[in-house]
Amino acid sequence: MILDKIVEQKKIDLEIFKKNNDIQSLVKKTKAMPKRPSFKEALAKKGLSIIGELKKASPSKGVIVENFNPSELLKKYENVVDAVSVLTEEKFFLGKPEYLLESSKNSNLPLLRKDFIIDEIQIYEAKILGASAILLICAILTLDEIKHFMKIAKELELDVLLETHDEKEVQMALLSGADIIGINNRNLSTFEVSIDTTIKLLELIPKDKIVVSESGFDNENDIKKIKNTRVNAILVGESFMRTDDILGKAKLFRKSFVGD
Repeated sequence: MILDKIVEQKKIDLEIFKKNNDIQSLVKKTKAMPKRPSFKEALAKKGLSIIGELKKASPSKGVIVENFNPSELLKKYENVVDAVSVLTEEKFFLGKPEYLLESSKNSNLPLLRKDFIIDEIQIYEAKILGASAILLICAILTLDEIKHFMKIAKELELDVLLETHDEKEVQMALLSGADIIGINNRNLSTFEVSIDTTIKLLELIPKDKIVVSESGFDNENDIKKIKNTRVNAILVGESFMRTDDILGKAKLFRKSFVGD
């Protein structure tokens, strides 16, 4: 499975990173970092919140944006989306930690570090890069690891988006005490996308949790599938990356969520 390959590569990358970065030095640097705008607050507001993604490529689609310019895309997201997800995984998604650092310098939008976090050192790095929140993925972590990483994130004033894919992972998320639960509509084995995944798993999640539906949103019909649900936010990557009118598409999403 591609997820296993990504995690194995991440372990290799982390060994190199750790040789060049002492965790105690990173911890010290986090003390000087200012608190970023709240990711959680951006998603908890009334109506549909939208997380726009800076995404050059993916394992399933290959390169999505040939002339990828994060700074220009960030400008298009300003005053259009409620938060930005920045991919920092380098081998499979062609992201870079520098994209997050530059975004934090050029935008006051809450920023999510989207990567495959398997080591606490990545959380300290996320804080230094200017993240407001981190992504944790149930499929690659144990419950104990999730709780430990969430504790570190809280100490660093970072929110956590905890991603689930099935019923078992939703139960993990609830046991961890996560308050922002993501539902990935993409099947990690087949890469097929179905918004019905969100509809099904929503039934298991208490109403006091913030729910983010991830992947599969491209047009008004996709949004209408979640219109009468209590989804708080959607995460949109490829659809925004492929359009010349991000503002127009975001407006269409919001209108479809509340319209007739």
